[in-house]
Amino acid sequence: MPELPEVEVTRLGISPHLLGKNLQGAIVRESRLRLAVNADLSAQVAGQKLEQIRRRGKYLLLDLQRGSILIHLGMSGHLRVLPQDTPVEKHDHVDLLFAQDTCLRFHDPRRFGVLCWLKEADTHPLIARLGPEPLGEDFSGAYLHAQSRQRQIPVKAFLMDAHQVVGVGNIYANEALFAAGIDPRRPAGRISLARYTLLAAAVRVVLEAAIQQGGTTLRDFTRPDGRNGYFRLSLAVYGREGQACIRCGKALQGIRIGGRATTYCSHCQH
Repeated sequence: MPELPEVEVTRLGISPHLLGKNLQGAIVRESRLRLAVNADLSAQVAGQKLEQIRRRGKYLLLDLQRGSILIHLGMSGHLRVLPQDTPVEKHDHVDLLFAQDTCLRFHDPRRFGVLCWLKEADTHPLIARLGPEPLGEDFSGAYLHAQSRQRQIPVKAFLMDAHQVVGVGNIYANEALFAAGIDPRRPAGRISLARYTLLAAAVRVVLEAAIQQGGTTLRDFTRPDGRNGYFRLSLAVYGREGQACIRCGKALQGIRIGGRATTYCSHCQH
């Protein structure tokens, strides 16, 4: 599933081609996504200018003059900016038609994504209860420490809870906990303010590095055959179970926390 950096790079990739343009309508070829695409989508958006493209966690919000288009890429979705007459491929489910022969095409083979029109996006249940952005001013070690008091769940599960902080997915949670030297199994409420300060900084560094590496893929958002996946990160622990720790050389351990693969160093993380 695309994680926060992939979604942020998508936002950066499509924004220069779409901002300020008027929507002419939409073509819906398949409405049966995770949430049904609005039957009247084309009528709702036609004639409105795209004023802003923003991200909340792993959701994109295309803010128009009278509402927003909410997009989630699901497990396999991606967006492309193309001429409107670009031949349609299988799984090209929705086209948003803009002025100047521009089309934003939503492709999703597994149909776990979302594309819907909302008059009040920020109060929608998918958005309203999300925690602060990990790259925003409200996210800090002090915030994590305050939110975690009396919590007995593993710190990795706490960090991945979108109600606490949005968009820290499995890959980046593994990497940030290793960078901060924190055992992912530790109860969230038993970690000090000093260590949460280290963790908050590590989350920022890991996510910003991924976004920066993704910058090299921005041109792919205007190619019909472009495919953006996980960036080729230099991963310290994720996916390296049984391999040598880059710090101490001991074999990395693999477990499951909250049903998600978790890799850590029992010597360097405590």
